[in-house]
Amino acid sequence: MADIARLTENLPPETKEEIAKNDLPLKDRFFRYFQQEITALQEQMARLADTSIVAGERSDATDHCLAGIARLSNEVKDASSYIPTYDQRIYAEAIKALQDKLSETRAAVQPRAKFSFKTKKNPSAISLSDAAEIAAQGRRIIPGYLSPEVSSQDSSRNPTPLYSSTPVNEVETLQLRPEIAPTSSPAILDEGKDTSALEKKSNNIRRPTFSNASSVSVDQHYGLHIMLPASASSASVPASITSLRHCVVDMSIPTTDGKPYASLTVNGVKESLIICGQVDGPAHVTGVEHSTIVLSCRQFRMHNCTDVDVYLSCTSNPIIEDCTRIRFSRIPKTYVCPPPFPPPPKYSQSD
Repeated sequence: MADIARLTENLPPETKEEIAKNDLPLKDRFFRYFQQEITALQEQMARLADTSIVAGERSDATDHCLAGIARLSNEVKDASSYIPTYDQRIYAEAIKALQDKLSETRAAVQPRAKFSFKTKKNPSAISLSDAAEIAAQGRRIIPGYLSPEVSSQDSSRNPTPLYSSTPVNEVETLQLRPEIAPTSSPAILDEGKDTSALEKKSNNIRRPTFSNASSVSVDQHYGLHIMLPASASSASVPASITSLRHCVVDMSIPTTDGKPYASLTVNGVKESLIICGQVDGPAHVTGVEHSTIVLSCRQFRMHNCTDVDVYLSCTSNPIIEDCTRIRFSRIPKTYVCPPPFPPPPKYSQSD
């Protein structure tokens, strides 16, 4: 034993350190690795201000920092099997602090906007609306001219989206409406508030029309049948459904032409039927009660839901957390997306 101890003392410092590392538990080894990576990322961020913006060098360095933070976050998730919960929370806070520091550094080194002169409006100039009014007044004196005074004033005073609405049991009359997207900032319905405002606002059937929208959002409705038209399939955009009650929503029509939504968020839906269509990305369902959801997606997460029937086609294992009385079934063939979008569905293999 004395000979072994003497040989160990004669080893180089690097070899001693490697032996000491191998003797450490996995969580301690990961802690040392995490500290080294944090230090390296902080040093990279500190060098961003000195990196040239020519040929995109600073942009590449920033992307490298972002990739390093994402990689470290994934490594923490992979090591969750042997890292205590408290340590995982500490690692997550450290990664969040790194992300905030990178955002502050990017804002600090951002080049200043170029100076430009602002033009002032000539007080004597006539605006376009004034010129249109003058022209309309001139046309009114023409014999036989039918004045569109009421309709033009109504259309100028109502820039908000117009929808065609009919009772449930009557045939809907299609009308020409300006193509405009629904709001992209959904609001959550407060449980304590009366739903009478939603009932006054909502009739029974709505078919919104829009094009070139950056997102698709259906929110704050009561007692409606909402169908998204095929014009919503002009691009793959994120979609959200929030704060609905006693509604039927069909978002599957825009995705039948092979243009699925980029992602989907469903939040605060009660006593409703939601046909989500195809989602070429993650779908997050939160706070849904006494409802039915029909969905085809790549990733499915469900949180804090009660009494929900889910007809699902998912290419990865669904993740269900803090839910009760959730029932899963295979999605009907009518709503299955054509190949090559999903491999065999995993609706029954939830985690």
